[in-house]
Amino acid sequence: MKLSWKTILLWTLPALVVGFFLWQGTFATATGNIGNNTATTRMTYGRFLEYLESGRVVSVDLYEGGRTAIVQALDPELENRVQRLRVDLPANSPDLIARLRDSKISFDAHPMRNDGAWWGFLGNLLFPFLLIAALFFLFRRSNNMPGGPGQAMSFGKSKARFQMEAKTGITFDDVAGIDEAKEELQEVVTFLKQPEKFTAVGAKIPKGVLLVGPPGTGKTLLAKAIAGEAGVPFFSISGSEFVEMFVGVGASRVRDLFKKAKENAPCLIFIDEIDAVGRQRGAGIGGGNDEREQTLNQLLTEMDGFEGNTGIIIIAATNRPDVLDSALMRPGRFDRQVTVDAPDFKGRLEILDVHARNKKLANDVSIEAIARRTPGFSGADLANLLNEAAILTARRRKEAITLLEIDDAVDRVIAGMEGTPLVDSKSKRLIAYHEVGHAIVGTLLKDHDPVQKVTLIPRGQAQGLTWFTPNEEQGLTTKAQLMARISGALGGRAAEEEIFGYDEVTTGAGGDLQQVSDMARQMVTRFGMSDLGPLSLESQGGEVFLGGGLMNRSEYSEKVATRIDDQVRSIVEHCHEISRQIIRDHREVIDRVVDLLIEKETINGEEFRQIVAEYAYVPEKEQFVPQL
Repeated sequence: MKLSWKTILLWTLPALVVGFFLWQGTFATATGNIGNNTATTRMTYGRFLEYLESGRVVSVDLYEGGRTAIVQALDPELENRVQRLRVDLPANSPDLIARLRDSKISFDAHPMRNDGAWWGFLGNLLFPFLLIAALFFLFRRSNNMPGGPGQAMSFGKSKARFQMEAKTGITFDDVAGIDEAKEELQEVVTFLKQPEKFTAVGAKIPKGVLLVGPPGTGKTLLAKAIAGEAGVPFFSISGSEFVEMFVGVGASRVRDLFKKAKENAPCLIFIDEIDAVGRQRGAGIGGGNDEREQTLNQLLTEMDGFEGNTGIIIIAATNRPDVLDSALMRPGRFDRQVTVDAPDFKGRLEILDVHARNKKLANDVSIEAIARRTPGFSGADLANLLNEAAILTARRRKEAITLLEIDDAVDRVIAGMEGTPLVDSKSKRLIAYHEVGHAIVGTLLKDHDPVQKVTLIPRGQAQGLTWFTPNEEQGLTTKAQLMARISGALGGRAAEEEIFGYDEVTTGAGGDLQQVSDMARQMVTRFGMSDLGPLSLESQGGEVFLGGGLMNRSEYSEKVATRIDDQVRSIVEHCHEISRQIIRDHREVIDRVVDLLIEKETINGEEFRQIVAEYAYVPEKEQFVPQL
């Protein structure tokens, strides 16, 4: 394990100090007054007096101020040989010297040495010296190394990453599928490169551009492309890097950021996830967040305050424009709001072309078929799709990505990792009838989306799946389509009831029922598609921090709430009866498809429609998705 210099210093310095003092105490004790005249054998004071009375003591040396004596005495047990003995003398023995003189015994007193005091004095000087040296070393290293401990002294400095000439390696050619957003932002680049083209007709450079869109649609990628194309100084920072636990630090960082930007104007500032600092002020429980609000106030002032910031263009990105403060959104601060939405078919085709440049695809793989199979996918989803397909190809030891890997990658991105196939049992047959119930209802209803695939291979939490691919070209949804989707969602539960009986229904329809309830309630309360009339009885509803209050206020009376519940129940029961009727009328084809599904485990949409067409009329759909 590799340790940093800070870790080594923090562990070594205390160990050295503690070790020094332990050594100092040990050395001071060892260098007392006894010196080399140590005795290996101890003798009690009482026995020493017996030896003294019997005349066996030859000489006595006194140490440590008379507390210890080294005695040379004749030991009768060793044939009267002289032995050195150590005796601990009591504190009150004033007559000992007199007795030694009377007995005419040679004795000597040795003075105490002061080595311990000297070492104590040096230790008291050494500890402050080591502490001051360590602090000096830390602050010196922090000045030369970013991220050192000394950064506490520069707490209010901006953490924005600065590039004099941003070399991101990304240009507008690398951004595909969002042509409208690219066109808007290309004007910003042109303004920075050729400002006279606009100023000649009185146009002013926009102060800010706000990129709005779902996650993964390419907002940050667009900012990198702008930096790569403009060729001007570029600052990049995240909204969360402004806010700290100490009030005033964020505002100080905003001031420092714009100060550096003014020194390098014209330049670009990119603030990613600006909703972390730009949320509405003074709303929610207990007021607002003082640190975040002060940071936002300073940002508003710097963008369009008393002192202008000529030549500074701010580009911000967020996927939560609904929570931003209205003062931040107005013209003069963010003059343009560019929506970066999920790509359409043409956009997905372009994105797949970009990400397929470094992928080895088999000759029979059609990029167009992949684009049609993936409505609603963002640019990040498509990049992940091709990467997952490449991983599967390497795992299966193939030389190129085939249609099978693409199909498996689509399923994995949407539903999760493939699980262990079910064994042939009653449970597997019940799941097969459930999934075929979804598919048969969706196929025989004209306004339902076409079936893409029916499978019994578990993915994620689902034991089986039925895929439907909606028509992406239709931006609006009709009442007939919503009713058809509710009926299709209830097809699995209807199949369980008709085939196995009401007592044998399972919990497998739990997610379907939740989806059905949500769609039916929205039809009644938001879209006016019920007997209550064209009324919008529920709004989107704001969170607490948006000032929506702690509890959602009811916008209708209890009587109306009862009628809403009745209408929701009526819609669901009507669609449920439609599903059960379809199941009853087409039992023969359902049994055949279930047997085939248990055998093959997966049936694609085209094969499923061909089987159903042998027994019943299949209405023409607006779009049949090509099979991969």
